[in-house]
Amino acid sequence: MEMHSEASILGALVLHSCMLCLAISTSNFTDQSALLAFKSEIKLSSTHVLVKNWTVNSNFCDWLGVSCSRRRQRVTDLSLRGLGLQGTISPHIGNLSFLVQLDLSNNSFRGHLTQEVGRLRRLKSIALEDNGLEGNIPVSLYNCQKLQIFSLASNKFTGGIPQEFSVLPLRMLLLGGNMLTGRVPPFLGNISSLRWLGIEYNNFHGNVPTELESLSNLERLHFDANELSGSIPPGMFNKSSMYLMSFSFNDLSGYLPSTAGLWLPNLEKFAAARNQLRGNIPSSLSNCSKLSHLYLYGNLFDGPIPASFGQLELLQYLILHTNQLAGQIPQEIGSLKNLYVLFLANNNLDGSIPSTVGGMARLQRLYLWNNTIEGSIPLEICSLGNLGEMDLHDNKLSGPLPSCIGNLSNLKVIILSSNSLSSIPSSLWILDNLFTLNLSFNSISGSLEHNLRALKVLGSMDLSWNQISGNIPSTIGDFQSLTSLNLSRNLFSGSMPGSVGNLITLDFLDLSHNNLSGAIPKSLEALSHLKMFNLSFNKLSGEIPTSGPFVNLTAQSFIGNEALCGKSILQVSPCETNSSSKSSEPKDYLLRYVLPAVASVVVLASLVYMLKKYPRSKVLNEHSVDLLPIAEHKLISYQELRHATNNFSEANLLGVGSVGSVYKGILYDGTTVAVKILNLQLDGALKSFDAECKVLGSVRHRNLVKLISSCSNLDLRALILQYMPNGSLEKWLYSHNYCLDLLQRVNIIVSTEGDMYSFGVMLLETFTRKKPTDEMFSGRMSLRQWVDDSLCTKYMEVFDEGLTKTGGGRDMAITQAILLATLEIGLDCTKEMPKERSGIKEVILKLNHVKMQVLNSGGA
Repeated sequence: MEMHSEASILGALVLHSCMLCLAISTSNFTDQSALLAFKSEIKLSSTHVLVKNWTVNSNFCDWLGVSCSRRRQRVTDLSLRGLGLQGTISPHIGNLSFLVQLDLSNNSFRGHLTQEVGRLRRLKSIALEDNGLEGNIPVSLYNCQKLQIFSLASNKFTGGIPQEFSVLPLRMLLLGGNMLTGRVPPFLGNISSLRWLGIEYNNFHGNVPTELESLSNLERLHFDANELSGSIPPGMFNKSSMYLMSFSFNDLSGYLPSTAGLWLPNLEKFAAARNQLRGNIPSSLSNCSKLSHLYLYGNLFDGPIPASFGQLELLQYLILHTNQLAGQIPQEIGSLKNLYVLFLANNNLDGSIPSTVGGMARLQRLYLWNNTIEGSIPLEICSLGNLGEMDLHDNKLSGPLPSCIGNLSNLKVIILSSNSLSSIPSSLWILDNLFTLNLSFNSISGSLEHNLRALKVLGSMDLSWNQISGNIPSTIGDFQSLTSLNLSRNLFSGSMPGSVGNLITLDFLDLSHNNLSGAIPKSLEALSHLKMFNLSFNKLSGEIPTSGPFVNLTAQSFIGNEALCGKSILQVSPCETNSSSKSSEPKDYLLRYVLPAVASVVVLASLVYMLKKYPRSKVLNEHSVDLLPIAEHKLISYQELRHATNNFSEANLLGVGSVGSVYKGILYDGTTVAVKILNLQLDGALKSFDAECKVLGSVRHRNLVKLISSCSNLDLRALILQYMPNGSLEKWLYSHNYCLDLLQRVNIIVSTEGDMYSFGVMLLETFTRKKPTDEMFSGRMSLRQWVDDSLCTKYMEVFDEGLTKTGGGRDMAITQAILLATLEIGLDCTKEMPKERSGIKEVILKLNHVKMQVLNSGGA
């Protein structure tokens, strides 16, 4: 009997064990099926990691992004962040009944968020930000009674926030960057566990609910870029846990409470920019001892800048521009030793710049424009060794520019226009990193002849509307990067220096309203990029050149010069003809045009060879023209980029290439920029980003947009670039992305082969007068392909027309041979495979041979 009883017990245990194993096996099959069904709704390339990793040949608990419980082997965590997944979220995801964490953020999921997620009753965290999901937020999520972290930011959700969410124990509710509408629901104030509330960049309207004052544990509040009105509830400034509070870009009005900073000991950032707030800026904000960012620009604040702000030792950004602030800049401002940006422009400030400004040792940007600040620029400003941009235009500053300004070696931008400054010190011309100089509309006198020294990276110089006299120095031609030069409305005399023709990157040149005399130099015909040219109201004489940019100029460029002659369309007298000079044109053409072009190419090729032979590090100290080194502190944050681009919305999308997307944005300081976001899913994306930063940061050329800054973190690589108008921008996007595509296909790296490729493109561009960005080049057809296709039959049609008009007979035949040889060198340097390209020594030998042909034919 006892044996029978023991056998029964043993049998029951075995049966129970088998049933348990069967149950576990069935559950495991359910999870595996759910995951495979989820995968089936995703579009994957054959090389995607999930294609080979998520297979039935391996345990699903070992699949990428999948974590399971130890005992039951059930899926508890599904994290597939940033894998470039495209498709919809399968309803079968609701069968993962043990799921605790779901992270599908930073992908390209679209469509509606399935209601079945409400079946995940163990779910504590769901992160779906940075996708393309749309429709209403599923009400069924209120069944997830353990949900603490809920992020749907940066999608396309519409509708409102479901009332049912009031019962959830949420710690983080992140819904920013969608298209949600309605009022901010007061029931959010009942979620006492809430620490982070983000509804920025939506379409919420109405008042900020006073019920939110009861959220005693709130740490971060993002209400930016909605349509909120009314005043900010005073109780929002009574939270000791708060360290970030932002209400910028709304229509809020009223006053900030005078006690605003008394109970915010942990506040690090307060932003309420671009609203209708008025009254005084509360001096009590100085009690926020941890405050590092204060953005109150674009409001109606009046009264003085609180002197107590000097106590904010950790302050890095003080942005108060475009208000109605009055009074003087407080002396105490000099105590802000950690300040990077001081932006007080466009107010009613008066008095002088305090001498204590020299105490802001880390200051990088100083913007005080459009006030009524008077007096001289204090010498103490020369202590700001990190200063990169100084914009003080439209004030009443007087006296000389401080001679010590040469100490500010990091200065890139100086804008002091519309003041009453009297002189330019010679030390200004040692600022090798300077690329924008505007001293127009001042009272500057004297001469530039003995002071001017070429600044290799200077792109724009405006000295117009002053009283500068003497000759225009010939050294002006050494400013190799100038794209805009304005010397108009001065007292310059003498002749125009022919060296201006060396400024081949110029697209704007204004020398009008001076006392210039003599002929217009023929060398200016080389300024092929010139779009705006004004020589009016001088004393110039002789023939107006007819080639290059002069072909498209109008009479407005020359009016007021009585002794000029030329075409009747320019409204000047006709020039006397000289038949003897015409007869010699065919004979001299090669010496006058082709030889200089080939000689220039030889010199450039030799320079490349020298740079290769003697490493760059050996000559850096003597010849370095690198741009300003990147500041230790990143000036443009990821948050500012999101604000600037409306959370990278499609409305701001300028274009998409194979390596990334470009958005239009407006920074906090009002600068319009183009933001290029790199697609980090591409192979070699990080190397591509580093290469672009290096190239754009060190090269100055009119066909490359200026690199302003960059933003880099684990999930994002962004380049902040100079914004270009639509017409130029369509062309730039194409050429930029085309070049990057080419770099990836051909695997051109920073190497001698890459140097030869660039040299070859320049050679083809020079002799065809066609740019790689020309509208005729699209798809398969490139500049090189066009030249290569034309060599056998119509090769003379690819040349610049001016190079082929040398007359008949032997000269024409020789010219064709010379031009053809040059093109073949360009094609050889641009071969698709880097190893197939000629080396620099071989190219120099070929070019020297061409040069000898030119010399021999010219002497015949």
